[in-house]
Amino acid sequence: MLLALHTAATGMAAQSRNVDVISNNLANINTAGFKRGRANFQDLMYQQIKAPGAEASAAGTQLPTGIQIGMGVRTAGVENLFSQGEFKQTGSSLDLAIQGRGFFQVQLANGDTAYTRAGSFSLDGQGQVVTPSGDLLQPAISIPQDALSIMVAADGTVSVEQPGALQTVVGQIQLATFQNPAGLKQLGNSLYQSTNASGEAIIGNPSENGLGSIGQSMLEMSNVNMVEEMVNLISAQRAYEMNSKAIQAADEMLQTANNVRR
Repeated sequence: MLLALHTAATGMAAQSRNVDVISNNLANINTAGFKRGRANFQDLMYQQIKAPGAEASAAGTQLPTGIQIGMGVRTAGVENLFSQGEFKQTGSSLDLAIQGRGFFQVQLANGDTAYTRAGSFSLDGQGQVVTPSGDLLQPAISIPQDALSIMVAADGTVSVEQPGALQTVVGQIQLATFQNPAGLKQLGNSLYQSTNASGEAIIGNPSENGLGSIGQSMLEMSNVNMVEEMVNLISAQRAYEMNSKAIQAADEMLQTANNVRR
């Protein structure tokens, strides 16, 4: 019964963490480029009272199943699922969406490189393309002051129209991809950073070598499905309640045992 108390407590802790993950998904349902998380669980060690196949009698018979009592569950990890989100037309020439695999590259204030699927870009005071936080798009692209319009092709070529109907190429957007995107470190602000688990960034031009293409004047929205997350939330809540009932049952059994008199 003491083992039941511990086991049910691990279940409550795991479902509490599950609710944390689901709540974050729902909170970011309208965040451009957000990728939903999923909590993965593993069962804990087993108490081996009788091992399967152990000798059951002097005649040499063996136990067909044995007695193995599990000791609960733990959160093994929270995996980001990089399925494609829906696209939203914005009308802004510097709103860019990746249709397929890949991440935009941005330079942080400390000089490190980060990666994002959120393509809401704008210009700073020097005409450089930056994120809403002011981080520079990499490779750096500067827009001339006399630019009348900005065009971004599906292959990432950035050109501008200048007075006199002159069109000039001003830069090339490159995308990064990873062997294991789920291993990226989340920095907040829709930014990721490479880790040993993700592998090194593989850089290339859009529409080449399996990388996605660029869509202009649109944003990729969150890939969170509200209905699915609500179902997951109800399921997690019910699992939490069932584990609390197991603790209550074990407590009542201990109380009964304590009240036994000779």
